Amino acid sequence: MELISPKNRYHDAPRAPDFTIDQAWETYSAEEHDRWDRLFRRQKEVTRGRACSAALEAMEALELSPSGIPHMGRLSDRLEKITGWRIVPVAELVPDEIFFDHLANRRFPAGAFIRPEAEFDYLQEPDIFHDIFGHVPLLANPVFADFMEAYGKGGQRAMRLGQLHNLARLYWYTVEFGLIREAEGLRIYGAGILSSPQETVFALEDDSPNRIGFDVQRLMRTKYIIDDFQQTYFVVDSFEALLDTCYKDFGSVYADVKGEPDYEAHEIAPGDEVLHRGTHAYFDLGGRRKD
Repeated sequence: MELISPKNRYHDAPRAPDFTIDQAWETYSAEEHDRWDRLFRRQKEVTRGRACSAALEAMEALELSPSGIPHMGRLSDRLEKITGWRIVPVAELVPDEIFFDHLANRRFPAGAFIRPEAEFDYLQEPDIFHDIFGHVPLLANPVFADFMEAYGKGGQRAMRLGQLHNLARLYWYTVEFGLIREAEGLRIYGAGILSSPQETVFALEDDSPNRIGFDVQRLMRTKYIIDDFQQTYFVVDSFEALLDTCYKDFGSVYADVKGEPDYEAHEIAPGDEVLHRGTHAYFDLGGRRKD
């Protein structure tokens, strides 16, 4: 029987000014390590043929495996040699200004706790499995790594301009729930999908959601769903195209979208490149996510 009862074992852990904590890797229980292994094996199987090639290749390069919860320091040493990024442990979601500062300096804040057994299939807040399995592999891709740094710097500017809600949508629909075109067809790169067994299948194969070509202004005007599958997924042509978008000055983009009405998450907008028009059958039934 597992002795640690709180869902987040780091809730009261001392925090540095940048909100990082000591992962205290040696204190994970055998049950927690086993939980990582079972989560990893299941999701590695589900993402085969569905995850983008860059993510699958990076998992091999970073030696991610079902051999217990990763030690963030040792994993960072491997990652830093590839793209200069490091993973820093945090107890929970950090304030926006702290988050952007970490990204702008090539540090990814990852939750150190692992979900309890009772929430094995679905956890709304990000835990170590979501952050390491979902987010970290693409930080080993040089182009995506540059995009994440650019996003961090863009976030600092968006806060000064009062446009953070628009930029947050870019993160949501790309870093968390993005799809990419590859020669074999659409593939997943968003961490929120990659770490979810049901959404991995839903995002690519279900008829319910829209799949729309990426357009930054359209995306910044689009609402999103936090606690269920997405009603729309945006598809990028390449990570190079995504990076090019974020290297641009968003000042003019913010000016264009400011004051414009938002699109609901399910809407098709004029000018959309519609790759698949969703039936919304899942959502018409009220949604039932039990991932």
